[in-house]
Amino acid sequence: MLKNIDPALNADVLHALRSMGHGDTLVISDTNFPSDAIARQTRLGKLLHIDNVSAARAVKAVLSVLPLDTPLQPSAGRMEIMGAPDEIPAVQREVQAEIDRAEGKPAPMYGIERFAFYEEAKKTYCVITTGETRFYGCFLFTKGVIPPETA
Repeated sequence: MLKNIDPALNADVLHALRSMGHGDTLVISDTNFPSDAIARQTRLGKLLHIDNVSAARAVKAVLSVLPLDTPLQPSAGRMEIMGAPDEIPAVQREVQAEIDRAEGKPAPMYGIERFAFYEEAKKTYCVITTGETRFYGCFLFTKGVIPPETA
């Protein structure tokens, strides 16, 4: 156990998040997403896990250490529901609340059509799968920067 590190963040996930650079993206996926197959095509090349938690809980943990690319706003994307792209299911509302909490202000997600999401996911740095069982619990996040401290 480490101080000030969310216990949901295991060593593999922390290493990947630390290794990512500005502008790199990651996927947080639900249990129905083809996580392993997609992860093999990412830069990291292997699937990461934050097991037995909801998508919102995993996002809370990740955003506790990962800065979002605020100049790129929105830097968080959600998989759109097929045939109802503007519908926001509960799982996405919960994740939106975690994003807003981490950012300290509203930071609306952008929608990505389901099959376009799969293609974008293949270009990411890594895929982190969760225990989320609800449909459309799949998200993309773009890493930002932490500005230097001024003395």
